[in-house]
Amino acid sequence: MTAFLYGLVFGAVEGLTEFLPVSSTGHLIIAGELLDFTGDKAKVFEIAIQFGAILAVVWLYRDRFSGLIRPRSGARFAGMRGLMLLFLTTLPPGLLGLALHDTIKGLFNPASVAMALAAGAVCMLFVESRGEPDRVASLDMLSPGLALGIGCFQCLALWPGFSRSAATIMGGMLLGARRKVAAEYSFLAAVPLLFAATGYSLIRNRHLLNPQDVPLFVWGGLFSFVFALLAVKGFIGLLGRTTLRPFAWYRLALAPVVYWFLAA
Repeated sequence: MTAFLYGLVFGAVEGLTEFLPVSSTGHLIIAGELLDFTGDKAKVFEIAIQFGAILAVVWLYRDRFSGLIRPRSGARFAGMRGLMLLFLTTLPPGLLGLALHDTIKGLFNPASVAMALAAGAVCMLFVESRGEPDRVASLDMLSPGLALGIGCFQCLALWPGFSRSAATIMGGMLLGARRKVAAEYSFLAAVPLLFAATGYSLIRNRHLLNPQDVPLFVWGGLFSFVFALLAVKGFIGLLGRTTLRPFAWYRLALAPVVYWFLAA
């Protein structure tokens, strides 16, 4: 396959799944095995194209991000307060991820990833069984304690296959945020965490890359950006009409498929 086709397939998979509570890891495993695109360089590529998905969120929520630099009157998720909230959410998974980097890599095995998919699905069904909270009805109502609490829940995403989006949304709902607010904050909170993790991985594995890889990475990042735009906008619209349950049932069906591909 050409760099364009690889970029299209993996960019679409990354963009469509990174911000949905379904685990981009599980889907990239299947895509990699189906196309026989595996190994260390493939893993670096899958991480690098996250930049495209990150930029999609920055573009869609550009008013929120610009408000972090130039606060608007009346906005509380803005300026230094908004930056502090994002920092508090990023701190727990960032520190734990650095401390347990090698341990986390060891969890990348068939049983562990499949169990993470299933465990996340069960947790989603439990959270939805409690009903939708309404204590925090907008991003401007987020508190430092809530931001830190969501960050602690986000640590669950260090278990490959659990899904950072799912952990963040469930944490927000359990702590009192409405479903849509928790989802939107999961998008915003993903930017600093994914940016740091992606940059760290690229620097650490730069010896695996060469100039011939540039077209592949460019196409992958571009398609990741496009499909992430569609996924985020569609997901937010969908949450106004449904719950997280369909995503939970989908994950339960996906878990044995991922196990089979990884084991094979």
